[in-house]
Amino acid sequence: MRIIFVGLPGSGKTTIGRQLARRLGLPFVDSDHVIEHRLGCAIREFFAREGEDRFRDIEQEVLDDLSRTHQGVIATGGGAVLREVNRQHLHERGQVIYLRSTPEDVFRRVRHDHARPLLQVDDPLKRLRDLYDIRDPLYREVAHFVIETGRPSVATLVNMILMQLELAGHLTANAPAVHADPASPLTPTAGP
Repeated sequence: MRIIFVGLPGSGKTTIGRQLARRLGLPFVDSDHVIEHRLGCAIREFFAREGEDRFRDIEQEVLDDLSRTHQGVIATGGGAVLREVNRQHLHERGQVIYLRSTPEDVFRRVRHDHARPLLQVDDPLKRLRDLYDIRDPLYREVAHFVIETGRPSVATLVNMILMQLELAGHLTANAPAVHADPASPLTPTAGP
């Protein structure tokens, strides 16, 4: 099983992806961490030195590798959907979940985070709105499921995702179901 998260920077892809992987007993990987390991430096540093186009080339290589070989949960970078080949590979090779957050929700979460290169501008909220306008249709194109993040807790969002996957028949018989034993710390606590 391969579950892939897409969404704006700061929409919760890594946090929710990691929790979902834990619940399902699957390995988790963040494509940005793989990129940084491959580059040998922070994305922000590479971005500043080499530019966005070169970064997107590396990102495309990593996403191609991960979407072919990683069995588990993948959190992608916010711009992973910008190239058509990435959208095609992600959509064909896994169950893609778009964590849809409004620019205002994302801004509230990341306004003090200085590690996001695309948000190091004078007006980060305007930048998020611009990114949303461009990327929302691309996220929707690649996604099998759209989850509105709003203000629910991480646990609630993970339960919503598990229910969607279960309803769509993507959870295997040995994967914990949404109505699994609530006494277990690795299973959802919501009812069926």
